[in-house]
Amino acid sequence: MDKQELTSRILRKKSFLCVGLDTDIKKIPRRLLDCDDPIFEFNRAVIEATNEFAIAYKPNLAFYEAQGVKGIAAFEKTVKYLREKHPEQFIIADAKRGDIGNTSRLYARTFFEEYDVDALTVAPYMGEDSVAPFLEYPGRWVILLALTSNKGSHDFQMTVSREGERLFEQVIKRSSAWGNDENMMYVVGATRGELIRDVRRIAPHHFLLVPGIGAQGGSLEEVCKYGLNGEGGLIVNASRSIIFASQDNDFASRAAEEASKLQREMARFL
Repeated sequence: MDKQELTSRILRKKSFLCVGLDTDIKKIPRRLLDCDDPIFEFNRAVIEATNEFAIAYKPNLAFYEAQGVKGIAAFEKTVKYLREKHPEQFIIADAKRGDIGNTSRLYARTFFEEYDVDALTVAPYMGEDSVAPFLEYPGRWVILLALTSNKGSHDFQMTVSREGERLFEQVIKRSSAWGNDENMMYVVGATRGELIRDVRRIAPHHFLLVPGIGAQGGSLEEVCKYGLNGEGGLIVNASRSIIFASQDNDFASRAAEEASKLQREMARFL
């Protein structure tokens, strides 16, 4: 999916909501545990309940890999289901890959050829040759970790160089030469608030994937104030606050309610 198509879908749906499918088998309704594939059945119900409000879905690979082969099968089925039933949805694999070039090339093949996702989160720590293989796929996106919302992000990301630049700023500046705003996005945590303004100063036209809305306490108003650009430019992710709004049998309808609330807010900001 190219940038123009993604932008037009955001404007048409008046939404830049990404639903994070962080499907923890210990939190889904017990009745689903009797299904052949409880993780997929949960995902399918959430997708059908929230599809009209969202423009993207983001399965987090950790929740699938934790279940071994069955979990990976559920991930594959979820992606295939989205491709067949809702082909307009943007699919992000949140896998945070990144290694030496030859290994990255195999990761890229896995996610873009075998799993057929639109985008993949990538860690930039090992530099350009670890990211370049992911950028060889036309129409696919690399989403680089830039400014995350966890407490430990201060350990490195906020470190200031002799030139007065913080590490996350150096990452964005350097990596912007590897790709462009047609194939690269940046992860910027919603809990960073005003720091999004600093990201926009360096990357005014790139899409930002913004986690941290909802359960992590990020402010959608702040994200939009500092992050929206003329093309929209945001994909805002909410995971637990939507998919686990209820852990009972009404989980799908409650997920729809939470997704609808966020979509209405987004429409106002757009």
